Amino acid sequence: MMARITLVVSLGIVWLTTQASLVADNWPQWRGTSGDGISVEKSIPTSWSTTDNVSWRAPLPGQGGATPAVWQDRIFVTSAAGNDLVLICLRSQDGQQLWQRKVTSGNQDARAGEGNSASPSPSTDGKHVWVFFSTGILACYDIDGNEIWKFDVGDRFGKLDIQFGMTSTPVLDGDYLYLQLIHGRMVSGDDTRTGKVIKLDKLTGETVWEHDRITDVEFECKHSYASPFIYDDGNQRFLVVHGADCTTGHSLETGDELWRLAGLNGPSDINSGRFDRTFRFVASPATSPGYIIIPTAKAGPTVALQVNAALKGDVTEKQALRKWVLPNTPDVSIPLIVDGLVYLLHKDGKLQCVDLESGEEVYFERTHSTQHRVSPLYVDGHIYFCAKDGVCTVVKAGREFEVIASNDMNGEPITASPVVANGTLYIRTYDALYAIRN
Repeated sequence: MMARITLVVSLGIVWLTTQASLVADNWPQWRGTSGDGISVEKSIPTSWSTTDNVSWRAPLPGQGGATPAVWQDRIFVTSAAGNDLVLICLRSQDGQQLWQRKVTSGNQDARAGEGNSASPSPSTDGKHVWVFFSTGILACYDIDGNEIWKFDVGDRFGKLDIQFGMTSTPVLDGDYLYLQLIHGRMVSGDDTRTGKVIKLDKLTGETVWEHDRITDVEFECKHSYASPFIYDDGNQRFLVVHGADCTTGHSLETGDELWRLAGLNGPSDINSGRFDRTFRFVASPATSPGYIIIPTAKAGPTVALQVNAALKGDVTEKQALRKWVLPNTPDVSIPLIVDGLVYLLHKDGKLQCVDLESGEEVYFERTHSTQHRVSPLYVDGHIYFCAKDGVCTVVKAGREFEVIASNDMNGEPITASPVVANGTLYIRTYDALYAIRN
């Protein structure tokens, strides 16, 4: 009888473990496992404060806009610590710091509190962690904090010249890291500009290829704070690069440009406005099988680009590839695509929802009236995002607008996007990292 009970209990443990694995996931880089800001987790809290539903709070040595990377029992987060820029490893169970490493120094705060040099997010594969800082230092550590390699991208690929620092987050894919470095002197009449797309071996840091990305933009339009992403629909895989008034697709094998959508700034049949010399991209495109949703800047458009066999070469004049064009853009936040709907979080806290197929507006509603610099997260039927003043909003996903909760983090500023991993919601403020669980 005892053996039978033991067998039943053992089978129950296996079943529970299996079920947990189906709904739990790591968060290996900025926008999650699939690069889309979507989590498969269940039963994540929608209401919390700095004390309610908080499993632990880990103080951080300084501010930063980088989101954590989470792999099983380890959390990796970067931060400013005075003039230093550091990588911190925390234990996910209780927030205890396992180690901290100074990666470089020379932190610079952007004007108006819009960020600092700890803005790009780390990534991990469970064995190593990669960090990039706006100063141009890129490094790899093992999960115990031992440095594997480190170099200055400015030394290897050309001195960085960008107004607020190179905040682009590298994308980790298989055995490689992909970077976009798009910048140039912000001087009237100066034609010098630099645009590079780069593939690195993740374990050695060696350059696999570098591709010059040519444009004719001027002044601040040379600067891009957006990040590259991998488009993958099961049939096609390529790198999406966004900056210098255009969006391009690149071969993962060679870096060659596969297609280009221009006309995003100035008078064109995409953007009918006048040319804006300060039109620099911050928000990155969002991908979903069959679509790339392309935000722009300022009062520019948002473009839904179809991915099919015709997507090759210069597609600027191929109107058939543009499923729809909106006259406005989120400017800072990456679009979120879930269940046939596209959610655009605007900087002033308004949430716009449009139909993915038609571009028809479903709603355009205000949530919390202050600056928003994060990208929205989808978890279990809800959309999560936070404002600069520390108020985090949870909205019910779907065609009916409904605010589920408004959660005040006691005024702690937030510019890092929320993430979910292994049953826990992580909120990174300028002061601390919070683990929020039921």
